[in-house]
Amino acid sequence: MGKSPGAWTGMRKKRWPLMILVLFSLSTATVFFIRSAFDSCSISSSSEASSSRRFSEEKGTEITDAEASKTAQSLKPNPLDFMKSKLVLLVSHELSLSGGPLLLMELAFLLRGVGAEVVWITNQKPTESDEVIYSLEYKMLNRGVQVFSAKGQKAIDTALKADLVVLNTAVAGKWLDAVLKENVPHVLPKVLWWIHEMRGHYFTLEYVKHLPFVAGAMIDSHTTAEYWKTRTQERLGIKMPDTYVVHLGNSKELMEVAEDRVAKRVLREHVWESLGVRNEDLLFALINSVSRGKGQDLFLRAFHESLQLIQEKKLQVPSLHAVIVGSDMNAQTKFETELRNFVLEKKIHDHVHFVNKTLAVAPYLASIDVLVQNSQARGECFGRITIEAMAFQLPVLGTAAGGTMEIVVNGTTGLLHPIGKEGVTPLANNIVKLATHVEKRLTMGKKGYERVKERFLEHHMSERIAFVLKEVLRKAKSHSHS
Repeated sequence: MGKSPGAWTGMRKKRWPLMILVLFSLSTATVFFIRSAFDSCSISSSSEASSSRRFSEEKGTEITDAEASKTAQSLKPNPLDFMKSKLVLLVSHELSLSGGPLLLMELAFLLRGVGAEVVWITNQKPTESDEVIYSLEYKMLNRGVQVFSAKGQKAIDTALKADLVVLNTAVAGKWLDAVLKENVPHVLPKVLWWIHEMRGHYFTLEYVKHLPFVAGAMIDSHTTAEYWKTRTQERLGIKMPDTYVVHLGNSKELMEVAEDRVAKRVLREHVWESLGVRNEDLLFALINSVSRGKGQDLFLRAFHESLQLIQEKKLQVPSLHAVIVGSDMNAQTKFETELRNFVLEKKIHDHVHFVNKTLAVAPYLASIDVLVQNSQARGECFGRITIEAMAFQLPVLGTAAGGTMEIVVNGTTGLLHPIGKEGVTPLANNIVKLATHVEKRLTMGKKGYERVKERFLEHHMSERIAFVLKEVLRKAKSHSHS
């Protein structure tokens, strides 16, 4: 299946800088997260692609589409250049490996990249030392992001002096009254509120009573934006501010790995070896924090059902494996214990693999054949991991809910199934369908990659974020002169 130890060592030395990039780049989740295309001001990349092709033809050299696209983008000015020297305060409710904080960190790095002065505040921190927080703060400091305490005069002075304040998630709203107090009215006109939540318990005045008075709200999908508009009016009797829908985009670093065949092969062989699977096996993975809302239990039930269907119909397919990336080996929650017990009870432990949660999702995306996005209830607000998987030319089996429906084109880049128990059998059938139709699986993966190139890249995200930031800065300036 794999290379000889000598070959692996040689390859590893040659690719070492890339491997460092892969294993330590911020991905989300994303994580997964994290990070973000505005359908509301969608910009086509077809003209960019055609200009890239012309560039190749004129030069008469062999340039891949990826290289041509990268060259074309490098010649364009950064749409966020206008933020140079601006002071931006970013307020996060927490600092963790979850989607919201990682998204905000990505924005911090984009702004630092154009010369903005960026200050980070974490509203809720544990009293004891935390390795994750230490690591993420170190990463920010290393990239020139200043990290301040959430409380005290320094935080207040920065908020008053800042050109822009970004509140990240609904929960971050508690920071306004707790710290700024009588200064809240002075800061609200320059606040951009970035909201990622979809669950009902966030709709409380304690969190969002100031929402109608900020300069704007930025939300990750049209579905979520409509949900917030409806719920805030019906449940709280308040009106949303000007709202901008911002889909996430893949980072340049992730795209470089996704388009590097050698890097993917190295990563793939390493992961295959660690999981104990063979080259010809088919891997279906769900990459998300392990929780009931992410639907790992229903995925495993569907996977078990798919194995039964294959056996009953005597279908000739490779050995199927389910990979759960996002486990917590130390915590071993009640829910995860239920998952592991189900695997043992159904005697499918040779086909199911649990992998600890990680920021380094690229090795797994390079190693699997299909991504399963099985988030329940209202689905994902967006689902960064979905576009990351599509960058690796993977078809997606996703729930017909939330942001997934704005990413996956059903029947073209993947297959959708209902949420809840009603979705188990359709998901099982879709697993069998992609396992038995190789050409369909590969074609969907290619179509997904094309869709990513058209609308889910970092430069798409930067262009659309630039539009929002210009609007917020304009409103803040107008208010200061009134």
